[in-house]
Amino acid sequence: MVYYKLILDTKRIKEDGLYTIVIRITHNRNNTTITTGLRVKLDQWDSTSQLIIKSHPNFQKLNSSISELYLKIQKIILALQESGEFSFEKLKDQLSNRTVIKVEQITFHEFSNKLIKDMIQLNQTGNALIYQTALNRFMSYSNKSIKFQDIDYNLLSGYKNSLLSSGVKQNTISNYFRTIKAIYNKGIKAKIVDRAFYPFYDITVKQERTSKRSISLEAIKNIMGVDLELGTAKWHSWNYFMLSFCLIGISFTDLAYLKTENIIKDRLAFRRRKTHKLYNIKITGHALSIFSIYKGINSNYLLPILPPDIMEDTLEAKKLISQWIKTTNKYLKRVGKDIGLDRPLTTYVARHTWATTAKKLGYSNELIAEAMGHEFGNKTTAIYLDTFDKDEIDKMNETICQVIVQIINHK
Repeated sequence: MVYYKLILDTKRIKEDGLYTIVIRITHNRNNTTITTGLRVKLDQWDSTSQLIIKSHPNFQKLNSSISELYLKIQKIILALQESGEFSFEKLKDQLSNRTVIKVEQITFHEFSNKLIKDMIQLNQTGNALIYQTALNRFMSYSNKSIKFQDIDYNLLSGYKNSLLSSGVKQNTISNYFRTIKAIYNKGIKAKIVDRAFYPFYDITVKQERTSKRSISLEAIKNIMGVDLELGTAKWHSWNYFMLSFCLIGISFTDLAYLKTENIIKDRLAFRRRKTHKLYNIKITGHALSIFSIYKGINSNYLLPILPPDIMEDTLEAKKLISQWIKTTNKYLKRVGKDIGLDRPLTTYVARHTWATTAKKLGYSNELIAEAMGHEFGNKTTAIYLDTFDKDEIDKMNETICQVIVQIINHK
C-alpha cells in the first residue's frame, strides 16, 4: 500500500524562516518526498487540513497549486498500483515526464531567445527589447545553461539582492522581475515546465510610485519667455513637447508614426503602438500650427523623425525613435535648466502636465482617464459605464490648450 501526505519539512531549517511544503510518500515502510516548490513560515501552515492558512496573502493561489500537484501525483500512484509496478523511481520518472519536456531539455535562455526572435519577426520590437534587456541582466547573474526548474526562491532572492546592492532602481528591478515572470509563464503554457515548479509566489518586488513629472503653467510661461532660436534643436524639441501636450499626451513613438491619412477633417485618428487602443482627438489650433511647420518636409510622415522609406515597427525603426527620444530629452532638459526647473524636462512630462492641468481646471478623474485611454476605478464596474461623449473630451482639451495659447499670445 502507498500512503502520501502533505507536510511542512521542518527538518531543514532555513535562514529566512521559511519551510518547504513537500509530499511525503510511504511504501513498504520506506519514505521519499517530492517538493511542491513552495515555502511558507511555520505559523502559515495548518498540518491538520494540510493547507496554507488564510493569513498568508496568496493562500488561495498557493493552495490551488499544491492541490494540482497533489492530484497529479495521486493519479500516477493509482495507475502504477493498478499495474503492480509501483516504485519511487517510476513515480518520479513519470512525474518528470509530465512536468518537463523529455525530448529536449531546453534552457531558460534558449526559450527566451526564441520568444525574442519571434517578437522581432512579428515587428513587436518594443517588447523584444524589453525582454532582451531583462534576460541579459538575469543571465549575467545566473548562467545560460539554467533550466526552468532550477529557478527557485533562493536564486530569485539572490538576484533581487544583487540588483539592489548594485544600485538598480526599485522600479527597474520590478520591470526585470515582471519580464522574467512573463517568460516563465509562457514556458508553463508551452509545457516546458510544470506549474508546480513556479517560483515567484514568495518573491515580492514592489513598484515605487514615480516622482511628480508634471510642470506648472508658470513654468510653461517661463519657457515661452526663453529665446528659442528658430530651427535649433531646442526649438524643435519644444515643438514636439507642445504637440504632445496639445494631443492629450501622445507618446513620442506615436508622434513619429503619424501620417497624413491619420488626419480626418479636423481630427487625428491613430492606434497607440503600446496598447493598440484607438484614439480620435480633435486637433487644436496650436497643434495644427506646429504640424504646418513641418508640412512637406517628410514625404511619408507628418514629422521629420523617421525616414520616409523605413519599415515600421522594425528593430531599426525602434532604435531610431529611441535615439530621437534621447536627443529630444537632452535639449528639453537644457531648456528646463535655462528657466531653473527643479526636475528634468522630458517628452513624457507633456503627458503628466496635461493631466495635472486638467485636474487643476476642475475636470474629473474619470473624464481625464477616459481622454488618456486609461481605465478608472474597478475594471468590472467600468464595463457598465457609458463612454464619455467625444464632445466632452474635445471641450476639455480645447480649454486646456487655450490656456497655453493665451500664454503664447501674451509672450
